[in-house]
Amino acid sequence: MRVISTDIEGVVIIEPDVFGDARGYFMESWSQLRFNESVREVEFVQDNQSKSCYGVVRGLHFQRGEYSQSKLVRVAQGRVLDVAVDIRRGSPTFGRHIAVELSDENHRQLFIPRGFAHGFSVLSSEAVLQYKCDNYYSPENEGAIAWNDPTIGIDWQLPVEDIILSVKDMHHPTLAEAEEALFDYNTDYYVK
Repeated sequence: MRVISTDIEGVVIIEPDVFGDARGYFMESWSQLRFNESVREVEFVQDNQSKSCYGVVRGLHFQRGEYSQSKLVRVAQGRVLDVAVDIRRGSPTFGRHIAVELSDENHRQLFIPRGFAHGFSVLSSEAVLQYKCDNYYSPENEGAIAWNDPTIGIDWQLPVEDIILSVKDMHHPTLAEAEEALFDYNTDYYVK
């Protein structure tokens, strides 16, 4: 397993060892021991899976306060652009984002710590995402910021006319408008 640092501390790309031959391939997609040794100690408690068609943009979602979540995201089928936005007030990288292509061919995974908003765009005809969370989902503590906030400036790698959004994702506030819902950089929630 190879761990690649990004421009935002704590957000890392993981490339598992893939062993292939004429029959196909084998890879270890998750090891608690290896993750704890190579990335950081995290106890994941929930696995999620979503399937979406080409052009879908989901996000930018997060969980507030003590319900915040770290995520480990991978693509089992297809190709997506996976995005993490630092929404921790006081962070030296506040408002910046990391965008990484994840696919069933490159087998990459993205680890997103607590205090980040998460979203993705589907670049293939369809995509199946699987992601681990270190805290349970709490609907009443759900938050989001606008997928197209110009101050964040995410290139979703899709023509605007092809983008498909849920009604909910069409109406999120910008980062500046969501200020009261964001996180403080030195809060203990994000150490976990």
